[in-house]
Amino acid sequence: MSLRTHRRTVTTGAAHRAAAPPAGEARTPVAFRWDVAVAVLVLAASLAGLLLDDAFSSDTATTAMLRGYDLVNLVVVVPSLIAAVWWAQRRTGLPQLLTSSLLAYIVYTYGYHLLGTMFNDLFLLHAAVVASGAVALTAHLSILDVHEFDVRVQNRRRVRASAAVLGLLAAALAALWAYVAMESAITGTVPAGSALVETDTLVHLGMALDLVLLVPLYAGAAVLLWRGAAWGFVLGTIALIAGVLHQVSYMVAMPFQVASSVPGAVAFDPGEPLIVMLYLVGLWLLLGGHRLPLADRDPASTHD
Repeated sequence: MSLRTHRRTVTTGAAHRAAAPPAGEARTPVAFRWDVAVAVLVLAASLAGLLLDDAFSSDTATTAMLRGYDLVNLVVVVPSLIAAVWWAQRRTGLPQLLTSSLLAYIVYTYGYHLLGTMFNDLFLLHAAVVASGAVALTAHLSILDVHEFDVRVQNRRRVRASAAVLGLLAAALAALWAYVAMESAITGTVPAGSALVETDTLVHLGMALDLVLLVPLYAGAAVLLWRGAAWGFVLGTIALIAGVLHQVSYMVAMPFQVASSVPGAVAFDPGEPLIVMLYLVGLWLLLGGHRLPLADRDPASTHD
């Protein structure tokens, strides 16, 4: 190839790259539309759950628990999602990961609304929240450049400490539910799943979701973080942010049950501060003490 031909080829390639938008930027509007749909649906579902007397057509304990969840969704999750989506339209990297974490929490939490109650007037709305949340989460993960987070796993001491926290959470959750399942098989009874007053259906659902979704997520994130993989940072952040929000919902649901005069309800779980602390410490180890990666900048600056 002559020097002139080589120059023409380089020039043509550079022009092609300049003309074509980055892959993430090209697909961001699709994810944005799904994000808006999820925010609107969660807002509608949480308001309906709080304001409609027989929204869940379920027992008093379950209704009170889900209304506690809806209050957190309305006051914390919806504003946080809107802010994260707004941020993600202007920056790449961490804002997209925060949006993904909120979407993961929404899908998990509304699994209780959808599967833990009797058929009710909000069934289609809850199904729409779970389905749209899953699609939005998939859209965000598909445009996420995982290598943007390579810089955040370079501090091996902090990263491995966070991996240890996630491994501890995975082992504790797996051991708890394994013990409960074996006790149920031996005694023929369904033990309490938590300090919340829950039906057998809810205990079963919680065990299933945790063992099938959370334990593998925590364990997988721990292994990847220990190896210094950027995917470990992504999965670990999603797991810990969603976990903190779920613990907040759990703590809010308990006084809701007390206010509804549910027999056996308690306003506080004394073991909860330790659990919340584990999540927060793991999250601080991942996100604290780092400068923002270079990818956390205006998407327009990512052009070649």
